[in-house]
Amino acid sequence: MSLAGKTLFITGASRGIGLAIALRAARDGANVVIAAKTAEPHKVLPGTIYSAAQDIEAAGGKALPLVVDVRDEASVMAAVDRTVEAFGGIDICVNNASAIQLTGTLATDMKRFDLMNQVNARGTYLTSKACIPHLLKAANPHMLTMSPPLEMNPRWFAGHPAYTMAKMGMSMCVLGMAEEFRGAGIAFNALWPRTGIATAAIRFALAGDEGMRHCRTAEIIADAAHAIFEKRSRDFTGNFLIDDSFLYAEGVRDFEPYRVDPSVSLMPDFFVPASIPPPPGVTVGDGTLHLA
Repeated sequence: MSLAGKTLFITGASRGIGLAIALRAARDGANVVIAAKTAEPHKVLPGTIYSAAQDIEAAGGKALPLVVDVRDEASVMAAVDRTVEAFGGIDICVNNASAIQLTGTLATDMKRFDLMNQVNARGTYLTSKACIPHLLKAANPHMLTMSPPLEMNPRWFAGHPAYTMAKMGMSMCVLGMAEEFRGAGIAFNALWPRTGIATAAIRFALAGDEGMRHCRTAEIIADAAHAIFEKRSRDFTGNFLIDDSFLYAEGVRDFEPYRVDPSVSLMPDFFVPASIPPPPGVTVGDGTLHLA
């Protein structure tokens, strides 16, 4: 199934995973709304909504760059209205925008706590709520959230409870809305990487240039997302998917092309349950992200 002519509303699509998903859809000829905050070049982080729009159109899609703060209801609602005005509707919503700070309770100030929960949990809830009325009118509507399986393991909470709460809040949106709208035919699914993904967050916030070598590229997430969007929405909802396990089930057998540097071990991401082991032939290092 091609995404040609489909309209995707993607938060945080100016760079990283969001942009990779956008570019994969653009190669099909999709319409992509880049709903993100970066309008001016950042001193460190690459990309703006306008550079992303140029890349999307160069890849074969149509782009609508919009400055959006997912914490602000008026901003999100206005962006959704602009999207429908430009493209006639919304077929796919991707909740990708996220904030991260890996600090313990005493080291996490309330301003940062609020930011993570407003962007992650509240932003996902708000964006989903704004898009659902339009997804209800779509032929094969999908809501995809970049969040982990809901595993209440103390291991995932102990080092950074505020961040984990915020990410699990995104996953709770998936759990609840998948069941709430099961009869309406909208697919609500979550997608999460088994390994670190080579993005600006890894380079500048977590593990530095050396950590990037131990990652996979964002294309593995983009390919997994595309395969999800190809599913019949009524038959594929309420799933918490790990990228390589899902792609293996879809027939992918060679995961080496996704590695940044095949000569080093893969760095595991947070929140991947032991109950979802790597596909045959895939080996991931011990522990969690190797922080800089």
